Amino acid sequence: MKLYAAGILAILNAALAVSATTTPAKRATVCNGHAELCERSFGAVTYVGTHDSYAIGAASNLAVNQDQDITTQLNDGVRMLQMQAHNQNNVIRLCHSTCVLLDGGTLETYLTTVKSWLDANPNEVLSLLIVNIDNMPASAYGAVFTKVGLDAVSYAPPSTPLAATAWPTLGAMIDSGKRLVTFLDNQADTAAVPYLLDEFTNVWETQFNVIDVAKFDCSVNRTKGDTGTQMFLVNHFLDKVLLGQPVPFVEQLNVTNAASGAGSLGAHVQTCRDSQGRAPNFLLVDFYEYGAGSVFEVAAGINGVTYAPTTPIATPRSANATSGTGASNTTGGNTTKGGNGAASTFSGNVIGSLVAGIVFACSALVL
Repeated sequence: MKLYAAGILAILNAALAVSATTTPAKRATVCNGHAELCERSFGAVTYVGTHDSYAIGAASNLAVNQDQDITTQLNDGVRMLQMQAHNQNNVIRLCHSTCVLLDGGTLETYLTTVKSWLDANPNEVLSLLIVNIDNMPASAYGAVFTKVGLDAVSYAPPSTPLAATAWPTLGAMIDSGKRLVTFLDNQADTAAVPYLLDEFTNVWETQFNVIDVAKFDCSVNRTKGDTGTQMFLVNHFLDKVLLGQPVPFVEQLNVTNAASGAGSLGAHVQTCRDSQGRAPNFLLVDFYEYGAGSVFEVAAGINGVTYAPTTPIATPRSANATSGTGASNTTGGNTTKGGNGAASTFSGNVIGSLVAGIVFACSALVL
């Protein structure tokens, strides 16, 4: 009897062991807001990105490219954050051309905000694009990612570069917990920091600093790889020339960000579809909320999903001093405080615009 009972117990234990090893992994059912995207490769989805996402302030200030804080940008649907990083006394700071012109705070503070948002939104995949102005080593960035805990959620591919078709699905990335993709425009070293990926071997870009809507074409401007297999990014922000330097053409934003019409984001995307035979992966824009969500409508149309936000997105700061998503923005004469906790220092609108124009005229403007 004892032997019989022992045999039964052994069979039960074996069955439990098999059950434990065959329990299916969790499966995300909603990815980046849509169930339809869970089975799509990361490289087969289109994302709205914010150009100089950290350069936050009133649109009347020449040195800024966004007027909503980082958390609001993400809550509203932005899924690529582009930034410009500078070495200031061995601290990585996010500045526009120079930290004298606009200082958006430290990379550490910025990434802490990103980490908090990712923790609060576990079914979202996000991309970062870092313009490494001072050619700092990947290890310098890796140290900051590790300090704030983003290394734990960063995707490191088994090999690089990856063709657009070789990326995992959004669902797989969410299930694995590795749902942050970071591109570095130079000095990437995947042997040292596997999750900081070289941008231009993985992604090609169109022309930037466009001042003529006719230049919103889909010609390859920057790449180090095979454009036929890479993902690609369209720079869709219109500038005007002031004192010899390009600055955001704020007066045209509703047209530039529109879903249709000459010079619109929608028209630019169609140009790419016609010339490249496929849609872009990343749509980089200024002041994303101008157009009342039109940039997200364009991305949703490409992705074959419906754009139907559950809460209104932010309204332009000039029309409403507070964000439509409930995140606060404090605007003063000299600083504007974003949701990343970093003050983007810049002078008041009138004097600041004149100062910015002089600085722009005296220094090369870079993305």
